[in-house]
Amino acid sequence: MIPRYTHPEMGRIWSDQRRYETWLLVEIAAAEAMAAAGIVPPEAARDIRERGAFDIARIEEIEEATQHDVIAFTTAVAERVGPSARWLHFGMTSSDVIDTAQALQMREACDLILGDLDSLSDAVRDRALEHRRTPMVGRTHGVHAEPTTFGLKLALWYAEIARDIERVRRARATISVGKLSGAVGTFAHLPPAIEAEVCRRLELEPAAVASQIIQRDRHAELISTLAIAAASLEKFALEIRGLQKTEIGEVEEPFAKGQKGSSAMPHKRNPIGCEQIVGLARLIRGNCQAAFENIALWHERDISHSSVERVILPDSFIALDHMVRRFTRIVRGMLVYPERMRENLDLSRGVVFSGTVLLELAGKGVSREQAYEWVQRNAMRSFAERRDFKGLLRLDTDVARVLSPAEIERAFDLDEQFRYVDDIFARVFQEVPSVVS
Repeated sequence: MIPRYTHPEMGRIWSDQRRYETWLLVEIAAAEAMAAAGIVPPEAARDIRERGAFDIARIEEIEEATQHDVIAFTTAVAERVGPSARWLHFGMTSSDVIDTAQALQMREACDLILGDLDSLSDAVRDRALEHRRTPMVGRTHGVHAEPTTFGLKLALWYAEIARDIERVRRARATISVGKLSGAVGTFAHLPPAIEAEVCRRLELEPAAVASQIIQRDRHAELISTLAIAAASLEKFALEIRGLQKTEIGEVEEPFAKGQKGSSAMPHKRNPIGCEQIVGLARLIRGNCQAAFENIALWHERDISHSSVERVILPDSFIALDHMVRRFTRIVRGMLVYPERMRENLDLSRGVVFSGTVLLELAGKGVSREQAYEWVQRNAMRSFAERRDFKGLLRLDTDVARVLSPAEIERAFDLDEQFRYVDDIFARVFQEVPSVVS
């Protein structure tokens, strides 16, 4: 079953109809290339192009007897072509067709994923700019660390999506290769020029060398790339899930009118979209292992990879397409609560500025070890007594002897903390940087 947010075209790419269409494209391109080279009669190539067609039910009927999908396909097409069909599939082996055609499917699927990622990138960029200076607490180990902005969190996502896009582009190039070099890659029955011409017509690169098949390290690289993109989405979705916890309540995935969160608890607004994305990322990662196993085959080939690819290629592309499109909707409709972010930032009573106070003391000549001790004891007291950290620092005779009240106040200034935010945005989004010394 194709997930609801998947682009209809992605499902079509991996349909039986499209698979046989790409096989026919390869057969037609090969016949025409051979006709141009004088290997087959021109009228045969014309008949294959004009009459070449298939009926899936007929292919399946023939395959019941032959137990061979390519033979079933060529037989069904030959019935439509007529006498010229003796030149169909001339000098070729099954993998010449299957692997070259599969490259077309993978390339088309990569193009859809790239479009999806571009849309997600735009959505994340819009929300990042919206919240460029929306303050919130940064968390390391799940514990309050230092102030950050929600926009910076999203800028981080944007930069990672850009890397995902570049990886998919590279993987697209890696798998955009074809081969017509025969049963063991020696060109025993067709010259390399035919392969080159077929690939030119299909806008593929000829494999420099092949066995009976295009080598599956290429496919493993592709599936790994899809899995990395899925892991990025998992990371982003997990962040939203964490920030949507009731105790945090800073961000929430959209909850539509009429939507229900629980059959038992009417109050629930669960991050089910993000949870689904996290789960599907596991599926695509699992497919990586199968893709790696496909690399090592017996001698010039066996077919242990074939059955695996019929599952992992469509499943990985369809799942990732669904994930990216759904997460784009989540980002665009994401509910952000700046007031709650500020409440949580203030929840730890100012100890998140301890690092700045430490540096201020060190800058005044206090050893780092001594400064750390002074700051830490006040931070621990703030935790234990639930008192304001800044107020405790002002009352600490050691700290007050070195830092004036104004200097202590400046250490808690969010504008100082965020003075380079615009520079980071300039690096990420190619904006004109601010001038801050």
